[in-house]
Amino acid sequence: MTQLINGFPSDGVVTVNRVLLKTGYTVDDLQERVAMLCENVKTYHSETGFVGGFVSLNSGAISNEGSTIGQAVKSPLKEKEALIVTFWRTFEEHEASHRSETFQPLFKKVLELCENGNEEIAYTMLWSGSAYSPEEAKAARQAKAKYANQAA
Repeated sequence: MTQLINGFPSDGVVTVNRVLLKTGYTVDDLQERVAMLCENVKTYHSETGFVGGFVSLNSGAISNEGSTIGQAVKSPLKEKEALIVTFWRTFEEHEASHRSETFQPLFKKVLELCENGNEEIAYTMLWSGSAYSPEEAKAARQAKAKYANQAA
């Protein structure tokens, strides 16, 4: 398995928070509050299980090629939905971070702008990887062409 984030163990835990912004709050509000929270986690939990993370915002685009439900061309949650994804060595270390006195006030500030409350789901990594280099992609295609029929 190729690592998604340097230092993330193959048996690590990925947590996902889905945020739906309440009416009256902006993406700037979300970015400011989440930045404060993420800085806190990096500062106080980098040595106690935190490995990395990212926050992504719904761009509004829906893939018609990758979707099997309808043929929508635009998400109604554009710039209203965000995912906060974090990577931890263990679930127990993640949970301990949430009990931190420095974390809780900042977490509550983020929750204030959440229409959907909060449900943070923990996942165990099954696979991650990066794209092939051009040379590796060419070699992979050649190997498939040569050996694909042998596997059947």
